[in-house]
Amino acid sequence: MSLDRLAPAVFVLLWSTGWVVAKYASLHSEPFTFLSIRYALSAAAFLALCLVVRAQWPSRARALRAVYSGFFLHGFYLAGLWWAIANGVPAGISGIIAALQPLLTAMAAPFLIGERLQPAQKLGLALGFIGIAIAISPKLLDPATADLTHAALPLAINLVAMASVTYGTLYQKKHLQSGDLRTIATLQYIGALILTLPLSLIFEHQHFDGAAQAYGALAWSVFGLSMGGVGLLLYLIRRGQVSRAASLIYLMPPAVALEAFIAFGEPLTLPLVVGTVVVVTGVYLTNRRASSEHRPAEV
Repeated sequence: MSLDRLAPAVFVLLWSTGWVVAKYASLHSEPFTFLSIRYALSAAAFLALCLVVRAQWPSRARALRAVYSGFFLHGFYLAGLWWAIANGVPAGISGIIAALQPLLTAMAAPFLIGERLQPAQKLGLALGFIGIAIAISPKLLDPATADLTHAALPLAINLVAMASVTYGTLYQKKHLQSGDLRTIATLQYIGALILTLPLSLIFEHQHFDGAAQAYGALAWSVFGLSMGGVGLLLYLIRRGQVSRAASLIYLMPPAVALEAFIAFGEPLTLPLVVGTVVVVTGVYLTNRRASSEHRPAEV
């Protein structure tokens, strides 16, 4: 099985565990502090890999672009998302905001990078959002989500985080289509660290309790998510349409629910099952290649 066929499934599996890791990490560390440690270790791990394989480093201009993209693709995105959830945004509402990202990407792509979608792909993106809404509808009916006025600022930050990763994805597609992905990833995590470290120093007390769960969450965040998941995301963005790569985010909430069912025995509700079917259909339509579209050359 080629990497092109296997990468999307592995990406969904790896990326979906991020929500579980975030839950464990929040019990042992402040968000900006944890992310700063994660980004520093991720940059160091990628740097070591680059030195071992003697990867080619980009020019100064491209390196600055990589650092800049890391501000948005990793820094602003996860910092905003983690802070918003820690400050009152319900997970169900945050899931809806995250589900808007593929739609925003698809709408912005024609203007920013000249990428056009086929009608079936547009239908797939719409089905993906509808499926997410069905899947998390029980959470929307929870009384805890009825009054969101106290969470106006966290909601705004959550929206900014979603817009940030959308912009970072499109910038990556437009300006970083060539070059070694390993060196680019190293520089992107340095960019993310430049953002989160000052936030940690200004707004937090650098709390990290050093428990076994904290180190386990950190290890998986670095090697499973930052190296594995993000590496595959960058690969998918480079190999295919950026809207197709973004549409895989639709599969995250159903995947997380299944993981929670296996790990914690949380029930799989009927809306979740129905929503998952709709989501999978939407992702299939969005990722299906049009008959006139040629497969990118192997690299």
